[in-house]
Amino acid sequence: MEFANYLKTLPTDKVDKIVFELNERIAPQIDCTACGNCCKSLMINVTNEEADALSTHLNQTRKDFDTQYLEKSGTTMLMNAIPCTFLNNDRCTVYEHRFAGCKEFPALHLPDFNKRLFTTFMHYARCPIIFNVIEELKGIDK
Repeated sequence: MEFANYLKTLPTDKVDKIVFELNERIAPQIDCTACGNCCKSLMINVTNEEADALSTHLNQTRKDFDTQYLEKSGTTMLMNAIPCTFLNNDRCTVYEHRFAGCKEFPALHLPDFNKRLFTTFMHYARCPIIFNVIEELKGIDK
């Protein structure tokens, strides 16, 4: 956590610039389909629009889709299985229709990296992209 605390002391725009550059270089070198750890272990939030789109793609009624794939609590909806039901041989079977949380992960392209350190470090051992970006970030002279 010492490194995370150090990152918090640095200007956000400076950290973002370095992380963006590392991510652009490292991410293309990682074959996510050889890993799939995110799909095997993350809880994914689902919006109504995403559930509508995927249920339509799967030729299911929204009610049947919700019953089969979602866990609901108030206005929150989550995929009801870990690993993800749509993961097959480390590949997403609904890739073109995947949820925003899936598209966004590991979120190293988003601003304010040093404000998301808890979740980033939580995924450090899970995601080879995060692991490699963090390891290279440690070695950069700030």
